[in-house]
Amino acid sequence: MAAQALRPAAASVHRKGSDAAPMRIFRHYEEVSPDVRGAVIALGNFDGVHRGHRVVLGTALRIARETGAPAAAMTFEPHPRMVFRPDLEPFRLTSFRTKSRHIAALGLDFLYAQHFDTAFASKTAEDFVRDVLVAGLGVSHVVVGADYVFGKGRQGDVAFLRQMAADHGFDVTSVGSVTAEDGTIYSSTNIRGALRDARPRDAARLLGRFWEIEGRVEHGDKRGRTIGFPTANVSIGELLRPAVGVYAVRAGVDAGENTVWMDGVANFGRRPTFDKQTLLLEVHLFDRQIDLYGEHLRVALVDHLRGERKFSGLEELKAQIQRDEAEARRILATLPGHGEAAPEVAWPDAFDAPGPASS
Repeated sequence: MAAQALRPAAASVHRKGSDAAPMRIFRHYEEVSPDVRGAVIALGNFDGVHRGHRVVLGTALRIARETGAPAAAMTFEPHPRMVFRPDLEPFRLTSFRTKSRHIAALGLDFLYAQHFDTAFASKTAEDFVRDVLVAGLGVSHVVVGADYVFGKGRQGDVAFLRQMAADHGFDVTSVGSVTAEDGTIYSSTNIRGALRDARPRDAARLLGRFWEIEGRVEHGDKRGRTIGFPTANVSIGELLRPAVGVYAVRAGVDAGENTVWMDGVANFGRRPTFDKQTLLLEVHLFDRQIDLYGEHLRVALVDHLRGERKFSGLEELKAQIQRDEAEARRILATLPGHGEAAPEVAWPDAFDAPGPASS
């Protein structure tokens, strides 16, 4: 089957609702058009766009719809931690492409993706409010998490933001921490911990969906096809490195909400049987013969089956892959949307959960 047959017509970043215009993205606070001024804006990095983030973003959307103002979010690219600590190992849960898609799906009108560098980081909290929020964006209302800090040296907090808002004529709403029924806080830190500990199901409960690795399919050594298990090799770039090992996955060529999902099994690791050292995601799709080279593939990690280990030879490796495939098929068959043209499998939407206290 040709890859093109599985790829619906591509589109820009769509908002929630089939009739909604695409979400517009601005790259600098000085480049916004006059018609987007006066927005209700949610501030944050929103790495992962998890269930806690969705309550902050949803609060901004609700206020905007009640007041007739545009709904927007402001995030920072690259992630500030990458500017301050470039030596850190990759930690991002979402690329900007993924983040913007999830924010658009919530129904927001605009996204301000402010370029973050040392010059922008030197702005004081007062400068940020005066230059960015007031002069640049002309905000009418700002929504933040209760622990939000901003400005040089993280000197600005919610109390300072309220003080500045009173001086400049906009409103502020802070949203408290959002927790699961067991008391776990919906946070990017907890999600990263779950993924590093080989607990993708726990990460999914905090995210509100299965965590995805996205990237271009690259040419590899094509060894998999010689043993009957052709794979698509995906480089994960700056994304977090989850636990190495074998996963049951859902994968599809990115087409936004029209992505066609297929069942498969994937190995993330260094392939010790072949004395490799570079970390790579190798995805084998069940019952498919598809040319995916150059495509942007989304791979949702559903379950961690086992750790990575070195085998004595190809026959032992092949036998284990067959067992992995059987186990992955069993797990994936229990999920909603199993089979041809399966939809994205998601946990209940964050808006269905009890909301946190706002002030």
